Amino acid sequence: MQARGRGGAKPPIGIALDGDFGNRIDAVLALAMMNGFASKMEARRISLSVSRPGLKGAQLADVLSAFYAGRAIAPGGGVGVITEGMVGMPEGGPADEKPPLAAILSKKYEDGTPAYTSTFTQLRDTAENAVLIRNMLQAQNDENANIVLAGPATGVAKLLTLYGAHAHIVAKCKQLVVAVGAYPAGPAESSIKADVAAAKKLFAEWPTALVAVGSEVGAALPYPGASIEADLSWSPNHPIADAYKIYKPMPYDAPAPALAALLYAVHPDDGYFKLSDPGTITVLDDGRTQFAPGANGKHRYLIADPAQTEKITQLYKDMVSAKPVPRAGRGRAGEPDPL
Repeated sequence: MQARGRGGAKPPIGIALDGDFGNRIDAVLALAMMNGFASKMEARRISLSVSRPGLKGAQLADVLSAFYAGRAIAPGGGVGVITEGMVGMPEGGPADEKPPLAAILSKKYEDGTPAYTSTFTQLRDTAENAVLIRNMLQAQNDENANIVLAGPATGVAKLLTLYGAHAHIVAKCKQLVVAVGAYPAGPAESSIKADVAAAKKLFAEWPTALVAVGSEVGAALPYPGASIEADLSWSPNHPIADAYKIYKPMPYDAPAPALAALLYAVHPDDGYFKLSDPGTITVLDDGRTQFAPGANGKHRYLIADPAQTEKITQLYKDMVSAKPVPRAGRGRAGEPDPL
């Protein structure tokens, strides 16, 4: 169970991160950013899950998670893959067998040894992401967890159907922050289109506050590609840097709605973004999202504030480039706690 800190204070906010790590570079960057927040004790990662079914995507998430666990040194100086953390994955739906970012799993050292090796060899090595999120929410203090979604809504929507999950969501989850769609209205976005039915269910039935981060925010606040070479060179084999270079030919700045979503989920009251009035977001049959203002609505969307661009960009670079920080904890001697 989640323990209270000194003097009875709650520990930092817990984040359940569900992302399309095999297809979205901003989701990969968000996992790195999560490490930065955890290393500064500003947030805790309580669960990690991939948004599409497929072994390669789960293996990539496992490698990224292990890298930030910072446990073992692999041959040639890379960070090894010993990990206690479970990775969730949705059941059903078309399998995502060749996610482009999973190509980093093929990287080898000069002697032919794989640079990155996952402990997952079959689908049953993963947990069902809806069950994983529900179970981890149950262990949190009331209103001390947020869910961040940066991918198809398949698994998070299924969370709504699990026995007992509704009560845990209402009690534990302060808000759901989704890096999908375009607001107040815009073109269909790929993560919505990947599972329109799940997105419709999520927006229609989610019982707590929901904040959407659209593609327009990601475009206004991209991750600076120059930081990949300048700030991530501390590791000769850095999976974030390798994924970034695979995603598109360098140099480029990556639109990053997932980073904005995670920043807001961790620091909602720090004035980094403007927030729309309350209303209701509806998902249309073609995958477009539409926002209708309404005083009783549970939905809002983020609005980029140009005055905060420089500050946010520097924070992105600082958090994404943070080194893993092993921590002595409750596990076996010499092993750190999971993030």
